Amino acid sequence: MLECGDVICETFCFCLLTLLLIFAMREIVFYITPSGKSPVQEFLDSLSAKESQKVTWVLNLLESLRMVSQEYFKKLQNTDGIWEVRVQQGNNAFRLLGFMDGGKLVILTNGFFKKTQKTPPQEIALAEQRKKEYLERK
Repeated sequence: MLECGDVICETFCFCLLTLLLIFAMREIVFYITPSGKSPVQEFLDSLSAKESQKVTWVLNLLESLRMVSQEYFKKLQNTDGIWEVRVQQGNNAFRLLGFMDGGKLVILTNGFFKKTQKTPPQEIALAEQRKKEYLERK
């Protein structure tokens, strides 16, 4: 029988804790402006009930799965570490942009309806600006 002071028990506890940290999933947080507004929440409030339900489903995937398909979560090329949450509901495509703070925390900065193949540069610039502000305030 193992007792708390046993080397084997301590090694087992250390390994278990390490596994829990490795497999801990992401936490999603909405960026808050210096004036206290939440642009992502405001965007989500503008969606229909079905669209909002789909966003919630995708965000739950991000929080609960270690590996998420690029169909739903993708790092944008040629940006300052900006990621996009990708949501499709019927003929409507919309995106939430954000960044990682550490390995597990996703800060979502802005949302928009996707109307073209490419992500609008002004949306990427806004996400990068908000990332900079967030890190300065942190």
